[in-house]
Amino acid sequence: MNYDTVFHVDNERVSLDIAVNNIVNFHKALGGRAAELVLVVNGPGVLHLVRENAEVAEKIRMIHGLGVIIRVCNNALVHFDLSADRLCPECEIVPAGVVALVECQKRGFAYIKP
Repeated sequence: MNYDTVFHVDNERVSLDIAVNNIVNFHKALGGRAAELVLVVNGPGVLHLVRENAEVAEKIRMIHGLGVIIRVCNNALVHFDLSADRLCPECEIVPAGVVALVECQKRGFAYIKP
């Protein structure tokens, strides 16, 4: 069975918190089974990923340590005038979050949006 999963956050902070909890619980439930886990953040969700937000930065560091890939939409960064150097260093910038979502889904990833 394929457990590869993409988690999607595009809005309020509570969605990011729920996604992080979902990721941690999912990872734990896998019990060591192989899975690629990706968090895609676009829209206003990118505003939460600034390194100055110590609580979020710790959560991002923690899930990245579990092997989660964090992809952040460059279109949203431009729209919200947020420079990439303000993001948590674990973030990988992609040209378009929606394209990253489609790419994951085309590769057979399950889609979770808290």
